[in-house]
Amino acid sequence: MGPRSAAESFCLEGAPRERYRVTLYGSLAATGKGHMTDAAILDALGRERTELLWKPQVVLAQHPNGMTLEALSPQGDLLRTRTVFSIGGGAVVEDPGSAHEANPSVPVYPFLSMEEVLAMADQEGAQLWEYVDRHEESGIRDHLARVWQVMQEAIRRGLETEGPLPGGLRLPRKAAAYYARAQSAKGYLNVTGQLFAYALAVSEENAACSQIVTAPTCGSAGVLPAVLYYLKKQNRLSDERILNALATAGIIGNIVKQNASISGAEVGCQGEVGTACAMAAGAAAQLLGGTPHQIEYAAEMGMEHHLGLTCDPVAGLVQIPCIERNAIASVRALDCASYVLLSDGRHRITFDEVVQTMAQTGRDMNERYRETSQGGLSFFHGRCHAGGLRPRKEPSVEDSENPSEPSPGKGLD
Repeated sequence: MGPRSAAESFCLEGAPRERYRVTLYGSLAATGKGHMTDAAILDALGRERTELLWKPQVVLAQHPNGMTLEALSPQGDLLRTRTVFSIGGGAVVEDPGSAHEANPSVPVYPFLSMEEVLAMADQEGAQLWEYVDRHEESGIRDHLARVWQVMQEAIRRGLETEGPLPGGLRLPRKAAAYYARAQSAKGYLNVTGQLFAYALAVSEENAACSQIVTAPTCGSAGVLPAVLYYLKKQNRLSDERILNALATAGIIGNIVKQNASISGAEVGCQGEVGTACAMAAGAAAQLLGGTPHQIEYAAEMGMEHHLGLTCDPVAGLVQIPCIERNAIASVRALDCASYVLLSDGRHRITFDEVVQTMAQTGRDMNERYRETSQGGLSFFHGRCHAGGLRPRKEPSVEDSENPSEPSPGKGLD
């Protein structure tokens, strides 16, 4: 999504006969095939007039997901160039130092921390979602309604579709089977089975390159829709209440993006599934009658219990373990909400503290475990299937101008 939007914007600035050269760096190169990054760029710029260069070993200092776009004359002369960074959720920036605001000089939200948002809620007796209505543009409700519509459509499609997912793993879709079994189950298995099925449905739609919502990223998009869809059905909630919960989830995700990262390439899967779980836990707490402080507590738990989660997709595809992680995180999010609703909302570790901890943990994490498919599950799974476990050898990625088989990556994020 990010590289495509960057390519489209770059193309619009140029002349009709331009040729293009695009260089992908770091994680964006190492996992580009599975992200379908190449297909997105070639579709935006034109396959016949675009050259792609893959440099997985070259990591730009600003962010692991870097790309340079160059416009060339018909004779091959350089006309203009731009280097941008894909920071997660489809967002692309030229300066990751100010990556967490589309326009740093005019921020949409005046507060940068959950502490400040809670203080506003306490002082004015407001709900968290009202913070969104106050500071967003007038069309925010229409946007949230569209988001909710697409989330529901992704679940319904996913529950009706069977067969293998694209990619070399030939992983079968499971959402339809899980949903069928959940209908005949009772009690806890019925609840968890439905949540699993809804999260699987959205994640499988992502893996199949269908339309989903980044929540906050494509690779973690199954968690929030699953929780909202389940609670709407179970508690017969109005769409208006769901939109309020989406607004609250957006505040939670925005605080993470402003103060840490939602990019698996930058901080590991804790920044993707961890943030998604925090968003869903906070939204669920609100829908179940929680106070603003209980909502903050639920979000803190959702993030805290994903700290250190690596991003190591097997074969680089958004399938193993990504899809299962979405399903499990959806149940964990509802559990977090249930836990805090039995409390008075007081706790020791704040949401802001756990976000800072996640950012530091991500910076300390070895790059092999940050969406490069060069370590962890992907590496060891590949060794096992290549002839059993052998003496450990450190993985490496060959730097090539145009590798025949660049490593695939996760999802469309």
